Amino acid sequence: MGSGARTEVERSAADWLARCDQGRADPAALEAWLGADTAHRVAFLRLRAAWDEAGRLQALGAGWQGEGPPPRGHWNAPPETRRERMLQALAAPASRPRKHGRGLQLAAAAAVAACALAGGLAWRSWTHVDASAYRTALGKTLVQPLADGSQATLASDSAIDVALSHRQRRIELLRGEAIFAVAKDPDRPFVVAAGRHDVIAVGTRFSVRRDADALRVVVTEGVVRLASAPGSNRPSALLPAGSVALVGDDGVLVRSMSPADADQLLEWRDGLLAFHDTPLAEAVAEFNRYNARKLVVGDARAGALRIGGSFRWDNQAGFVRLLEAGFPVRAETGGDRIVLHSR
Repeated sequence: MGSGARTEVERSAADWLARCDQGRADPAALEAWLGADTAHRVAFLRLRAAWDEAGRLQALGAGWQGEGPPPRGHWNAPPETRRERMLQALAAPASRPRKHGRGLQLAAAAAVAACALAGGLAWRSWTHVDASAYRTALGKTLVQPLADGSQATLASDSAIDVALSHRQRRIELLRGEAIFAVAKDPDRPFVVAAGRHDVIAVGTRFSVRRDADALRVVVTEGVVRLASAPGSNRPSALLPAGSVALVGDDGVLVRSMSPADADQLLEWRDGLLAFHDTPLAEAVAEFNRYNARKLVVGDARAGALRIGGSFRWDNQAGFVRLLEAGFPVRAETGGDRIVLHSR
């Protein structure tokens, strides 16, 4: 589901919640809409939770003089106005202040500029290799400019080694996932090595994710070539924008979608995890890539539940609360894990 479709679902959810708040909702029609797609139910539950947290008084500005929030229907604004206020309540938790101050941002920018200057001087030497290594801890991401003008964005618990020279640009993905925005340079292809495969580009934007026994390549701009290691019998594959290549022991599976939908798979860079009719077991695995406290699927029935929507990966507790509120799931918290059981 692209960002436009997701926005439309959230606006529809806000419409329904506004009707409920005014006592005008048809219960049967609401239940039909909620049951049509798991993304509908998730959007409605998230909006209702944000609405309750913000409080009807603060969200509507109703001018209520009594203690606590005003009663439902107190403010008789048009439904479209109420809907917009509710969408603001949904967006409010995401607009949290950055942890780093302006001074640190300026210092980081100055450091990047200094590195870029040093790298530019080094390129004058044909034999010089600009070698560097970048790592991220669990629950952290990193946007890292490279000396050739490209940019790498590392996901949680990821590591790359970079070797840039006048002749070639080579990055080794040791673990995790990274998005690469590649500066155009036809004479020096940009190669990302991940295990037994190379992902080769000239000027494009793509991500490579390396798991223990699999590899995923997502292309959102341009074309890349997926090549096997020397000596392999597997042919190369050209991947245009909108391609998602899954590489495993059984071969390479390539799916095609719109570049916008492919880009949604990379929303982790903005702090989000996007699911569309995704088994809960897979969603749990994604959350675990970013959190020290692990989610555990307690039984096969719970793991097979399908969910949809976008969630902040640093709000694991909110995700669990939503599961308990809208799905037949019971959470058992203990120590460094949360076990999700079916009920």
